[in-house]
Amino acid sequence: MFHGSGKDRAGASQPKVQIMTALDELATISFHDAPAPLRARMLSRLADTELSVALTAEPVGDDIEFRTFPLEAAQVALACDSEDRLAEFFGGPVAYAALPGRVLAGILRDAGTGLLVNPGHPSEMLLDAATLDWLTGALSHSPEQAEARLRLAAPAQQVVADLAEPLAQRLGDMRGLITGAALAGVQGAEGPSAHLLLIAGAAPDRQPAIAKALAETLAFLPEQAGGVDISFTDQDFPAAALRFDMADPQPAPAPRPKGPPILR
Repeated sequence: MFHGSGKDRAGASQPKVQIMTALDELATISFHDAPAPLRARMLSRLADTELSVALTAEPVGDDIEFRTFPLEAAQVALACDSEDRLAEFFGGPVAYAALPGRVLAGILRDAGTGLLVNPGHPSEMLLDAATLDWLTGALSHSPEQAEARLRLAAPAQQVVADLAEPLAQRLGDMRGLITGAALAGVQGAEGPSAHLLLIAGAAPDRQPAIAKALAETLAFLPEQAGGVDISFTDQDFPAAALRFDMADPQPAPAPRPKGPPILR
């Protein structure tokens, strides 16, 4: 945990530049107007984001007291995904603690306190105690270990529509930890009866953490009939599986130099 005082680094006479954060980029519409799958993805990203939460005073050791406000008949803490945003909200330096969203959600849930995130920004969200309870419950998901011989096939189209984009984003965070990933259907009598997310190239000591992170991601996504299991493999992916591109994104090519001016 890190704590300190937020600082308004923009001079009073300088225009403030709106910098989009990862949470803002997900908030294509207001959190409270968003459909359930998008709200779940935003909450999943919030859990992995370091938040600067306002305190009543500078902490003494690890003892902190959140600054809370009465809002909608409940007490809420206030946090932003950067200390600059927090200082901007209060109009100057403010005591704060830097905590991962998942940790902050658990602390506030236990205290029965809500959370206001990024007020005045695209990713503004007001999370009551019930939402924080749901969030911490989703974060407790862990995959069960099992061994089975399965007939794998192409994933169902609806499953691809629901899961492909958010899984690609989460798997992109794991570049360097895994070398490949694919989504396959488990063959049933009338098409896929369940689905399997196959992961290649993960070191054995990293596999439990990777599996838990992916299980958490799936917990925030629409539930699929038969479920989606996670498996690690050192074999080739089935030909019909949906493969995720794990190549490092290529930087944009440098602009070509302009030619010499034409003399007239």
